[in-house]
Amino acid sequence: MTTNSQTTQTTTVYETPEPVVRPLPIGVAVLAILIGIVGFFFLLVGVLAIFGILFFHSYLLFGGGLLAALITLIVGIVLLAVAGGLWNQELWALALAILVLVILLAWNLYDFLFGGHFSILSIVIEAVLLVYLIAVSNRFY
Repeated sequence: MTTNSQTTQTTTVYETPEPVVRPLPIGVAVLAILIGIVGFFFLLVGVLAIFGILFFHSYLLFGGGLLAALITLIVGIVLLAVAGGLWNQELWALALAILVLVILLAWNLYDFLFGGHFSILSIVIEAVLLVYLIAVSNRFY
Protein backbone atom coordinates (compact mmCIF):
# COMPACT_ATOMS: atom_id res chain seq x y z
CA MET A 1 0.00 0.00 0.00
CA THR A 2 1.48 3.31 -1.06
CA THR A 3 0.33 6.71 0.05
CA ASN A 4 0.87 9.97 -1.68
CA SER A 5 1.23 12.86 0.62
CA GLN A 6 1.10 16.32 -0.66
CA THR A 7 2.17 19.26 1.33
CA THR A 8 0.89 22.64 0.57
CA GLN A 9 2.72 25.72 1.49
CA THR A 10 0.92 28.91 2.24
CA THR A 11 2.59 32.22 2.40
CA THR A 12 1.20 35.14 4.24
CA VAL A 13 1.87 38.58 2.97
CA TYR A 14 1.86 41.26 5.62
CA GLU A 15 1.28 44.76 4.47
CA THR A 16 2.41 47.64 6.54
CA PRO A 17 -0.47 49.97 7.17
CA GLU A 18 -0.25 53.50 5.95
CA PRO A 19 0.67 55.90 8.73
CA VAL A 20 -2.26 57.86 10.01
CA VAL A 21 -1.81 61.49 9.12
CA ARG A 22 -3.86 63.71 11.32
CA PRO A 23 -4.28 67.31 10.27
CA LEU A 24 -2.79 69.87 12.61
CA PRO A 25 -5.54 71.75 14.46
CA ILE A 26 -5.34 75.49 13.79
CA GLY A 27 -5.27 76.33 17.50
CA VAL A 28 -2.32 74.02 18.08
CA ALA A 29 -0.53 75.57 15.10
CA VAL A 30 -1.07 79.09 16.48
CA LEU A 31 0.05 78.00 19.94
CA ALA A 32 3.15 76.31 18.53
CA ILE A 33 4.06 79.43 16.55
CA LEU A 34 3.60 81.72 19.56
CA ILE A 35 5.61 79.42 21.84
CA GLY A 36 8.30 79.23 19.14
CA ILE A 37 8.51 83.03 18.93
CA VAL A 38 8.84 83.34 22.72
CA GLY A 39 11.41 80.53 22.73
CA PHE A 40 13.42 82.26 20.02
CA PHE A 41 13.53 85.49 22.04
CA PHE A 42 14.55 83.64 25.22
CA LEU A 43 17.29 81.89 23.23
CA LEU A 44 18.44 85.18 21.72
CA VAL A 45 18.50 86.95 25.10
CA GLY A 46 20.39 84.04 26.65
CA VAL A 47 23.01 83.99 23.91
CA LEU A 48 23.44 87.78 23.98
CA ALA A 49 23.70 87.80 27.77
CA ILE A 50 26.34 85.06 27.75
CA PHE A 51 28.19 86.90 24.99
CA GLY A 52 28.04 90.16 26.98
CA ILE A 53 29.24 88.51 30.18
CA LEU A 54 32.06 86.53 28.61
CA PHE A 55 33.42 89.13 26.21
CA PHE A 56 32.58 92.44 27.84
CA HIS A 57 32.66 91.34 31.48
CA SER A 58 29.29 92.95 32.03
CA TYR A 59 26.60 91.53 34.25
CA LEU A 60 23.40 91.75 32.30
CA LEU A 61 20.01 90.64 33.52
CA PHE A 62 20.04 92.89 36.56
CA GLY A 63 23.26 91.52 37.99
CA GLY A 64 22.13 87.90 37.76
CA GLY A 65 25.21 86.98 35.86
CA LEU A 66 26.10 83.85 34.03
CA LEU A 67 23.65 81.57 35.84
CA ALA A 68 20.65 83.70 34.82
CA ALA A 69 21.92 83.81 31.24
CA LEU A 70 22.31 80.03 31.13
CA ILE A 71 18.85 79.49 32.59
CA THR A 72 17.37 81.86 30.01
CA LEU A 73 19.20 80.00 27.24
CA ILE A 74 17.96 76.61 28.48
CA VAL A 75 14.37 77.87 28.80
CA GLY A 76 14.60 79.13 25.21
CA ILE A 77 15.80 75.75 23.98
CA VAL A 78 13.04 73.94 25.88
CA LEU A 79 10.38 76.32 24.51
CA LEU A 80 11.61 75.78 20.96
CA ALA A 81 11.53 72.01 21.50
CA VAL A 82 7.97 72.18 22.84
CA ALA A 83 6.90 74.36 19.90
CA GLY A 84 8.35 71.79 17.50
CA GLY A 85 6.73 68.95 19.42
CA LEU A 86 3.32 70.63 19.32
CA TRP A 87 3.74 71.33 15.60
CA ASN A 88 4.55 67.64 15.01
CA GLN A 89 1.70 66.59 17.32
CA GLU A 90 3.92 64.70 19.72
CA LEU A 91 2.32 63.47 22.91
CA TRP A 92 5.16 64.55 25.21
CA ALA A 93 4.79 68.16 24.06
CA LEU A 94 1.05 68.06 24.70
CA ALA A 95 1.63 66.64 28.19
CA LEU A 96 4.21 69.32 28.97
CA ALA A 97 1.97 72.11 27.68
CA ILE A 98 -0.96 70.83 29.76
CA LEU A 99 1.27 70.53 32.85
CA VAL A 100 2.50 74.11 32.46
CA LEU A 101 -1.06 75.38 31.96
CA VAL A 102 -2.27 73.54 35.09
CA ILE A 103 0.57 75.07 37.14
CA LEU A 104 -0.10 78.57 35.80
CA LEU A 105 -3.84 78.22 36.36
CA ALA A 106 -3.33 76.98 39.92
CA TRP A 107 -0.91 79.84 40.60
CA ASN A 108 -3.32 82.47 39.28
CA LEU A 109 -6.31 80.95 41.09
CA TYR A 110 -4.34 80.96 44.34
CA ASP A 111 -3.43 84.57 43.70
CA PHE A 112 -7.09 85.37 42.98
CA LEU A 113 -8.38 83.64 46.12
CA PHE A 114 -5.87 85.20 48.49
CA GLY A 115 -5.98 88.77 47.27
CA GLY A 116 -2.83 89.09 45.24
CA HIS A 117 -2.40 90.96 42.00
CA PHE A 118 -4.25 88.81 39.56
CA SER A 119 -5.74 89.02 36.13
CA ILE A 120 -9.10 87.43 35.39
CA LEU A 121 -8.14 87.53 31.71
CA SER A 122 -5.10 85.32 32.30
CA ILE A 123 -7.22 82.83 34.26
CA VAL A 124 -9.78 82.68 31.44
CA ILE A 125 -7.11 82.32 28.73
CA GLU A 126 -5.31 79.56 30.63
CA ALA A 127 -8.59 77.71 31.28
CA VAL A 128 -9.64 77.97 27.62
CA LEU A 129 -6.24 76.76 26.42
CA LEU A 130 -6.32 73.86 28.88
CA VAL A 131 -9.80 72.76 27.77
CA TYR A 132 -8.82 73.17 24.11
CA LEU A 133 -5.65 71.09 24.43
CA ILE A 134 -7.53 68.35 26.24
CA ALA A 135 -10.22 68.44 23.53
CA VAL A 136 -7.69 67.97 20.71
CA SER A 137 -5.53 65.47 22.59
CA ASN A 138 -6.76 62.64 20.37
CA ARG A 139 -4.82 64.21 17.48
CA PHE A 140 -1.48 63.62 19.22
CA TYR A 141 0.52 60.42 19.04
